Amino acid sequence: MAPHLARLILLLFLIFPRLSAVRHVSVQTGGSITFPCHYDQYYINHMKYWCQGLGWDVCSYVVRTDHPKSSGKTSISDDINKRIFTVTMTDLTSWDYGNYRCVVEINGGTDIMIQWFYLSVTPGTPELYVEQQEVTGVEGGSVTVCCYYSNSGDMKWCRMGGDCVSGNSGTLNGTSVTLTRTSDANIKTVLTVTMSGLKMENTDWYWCRVGEREMPVHITVSQQTATQRTSKMTSTTQDPTPPQPSASPTAEPVQTDNTSQGAEGNMEEVHQRSVKVLHISLGMLVVVTAGILVTWKMWRRPKDNKAKDQTTNNSVDPFPEADDDVTYSTVIPQHKTQLKGQTKSADPDDNVVYSSLALQVTTQQRAAAQQ
Repeated sequence: MAPHLARLILLLFLIFPRLSAVRHVSVQTGGSITFPCHYDQYYINHMKYWCQGLGWDVCSYVVRTDHPKSSGKTSISDDINKRIFTVTMTDLTSWDYGNYRCVVEINGGTDIMIQWFYLSVTPGTPELYVEQQEVTGVEGGSVTVCCYYSNSGDMKWCRMGGDCVSGNSGTLNGTSVTLTRTSDANIKTVLTVTMSGLKMENTDWYWCRVGEREMPVHITVSQQTATQRTSKMTSTTQDPTPPQPSASPTAEPVQTDNTSQGAEGNMEEVHQRSVKVLHISLGMLVVVTAGILVTWKMWRRPKDNKAKDQTTNNSVDPFPEADDDVTYSTVIPQHKTQLKGQTKSADPDDNVVYSSLALQVTTQQRAAAQQ
């Protein structure tokens, strides 16, 4: 009996620390929900299943990690590295409400309940919901989760199986967490959760909790790509703009990393810088061109003046030595022969004959003038 008693005590020691209080989850009709179930490392190779029922003896399984892994609108998957199996229920109706349990099978039949959920399906807006159950971010960046609620109670952001942050701010595993309460235009109260300075180990399931209502949210942190690192280095610091929520409470994946969102604004700034550099380059080109033109004109000015002086001298005296070669003819007055029978004229000009004056220019002077 002693060995059996020892095994029973060990089993109870393993079971009860893993038991959690019932989690109340509310979903709108037609929506979907994913439930995370965390188990101990001792149960990595054990079969897990999802069952519906309230009592220990009344629990009919719906899906199992061995077979079947899906049944109708419900499916199950097991991540043995993170020791979490998840159950997803889609297209929910009022018939799907009730108690559900995450169960691990040991010793070929003994079941261990590791989590208990109560699911309510409402045609109206749920008391607590999030737009997206799956949120992604990059290392060093931040993510924002908006939790819409209409009930009252303490507000917390908790890591599954870990600590919680309440009030206005705190830390989870070295990551900064801030909680902000606001009301939107539709008079809905919103609890905005922002996790900054993300690390790879922040990838996990979290719970948004208001009073007795809870909603699971999975955050995935990935490494920055080369493009994201370059954009971050070239960008200026900008205030992150939280995503604008819609009124749909259904769960769909969404990218909410604020660091990568700044990339488009960064590209615009890079474009503006390129245009500015182009303008400066064009201005410098104009200045250099003007300097070259001024230098060329200054260099050409002495030659132009010299050519102008030569032209002026040539135009003043085309035959500078012509005086030496001028030949003057002698003017000799000649008397006209008086015809017989005529009376001698009294005008002395009638008896004078003038010769023409001719300038003789040498061949050498003509050649110099033509040059």
